[in-house]
Amino acid sequence: MMLSVGLPHVLILSAALFTIGAFGLFLNRKNIIVMLMAVELILLAVNINFIAFSAHLGDSVGQVFALFILTVAAAESAIGLSILVTFFRNFGSIEVETGSEMKG
Repeated sequence: MMLSVGLPHVLILSAALFTIGAFGLFLNRKNIIVMLMAVELILLAVNINFIAFSAHLGDSVGQVFALFILTVAAAESAIGLSILVTFFRNFGSIEVETGSEMKG
């Protein structure tokens, strides 16, 4: 008996990842690193959806979109982490509440 992974299984996985990422954003408002990881989980869920529908429909457009999203996610991570390092150097903390000191 051969078990196969179908489109509903992949969509359930993607929905679970998206939910975890959304809860990570809404429930954790203190740590910037966890917020960045939650955004990455949401982007991963979107990529899984694009690739699953691309494979299901036999079209490669979803895979091209997924590559663009991966590129944007990598740039977002690099810029976010560089801002985080600068933020830590200036304030000595990475808590979100510390950013209120930046108001001018």
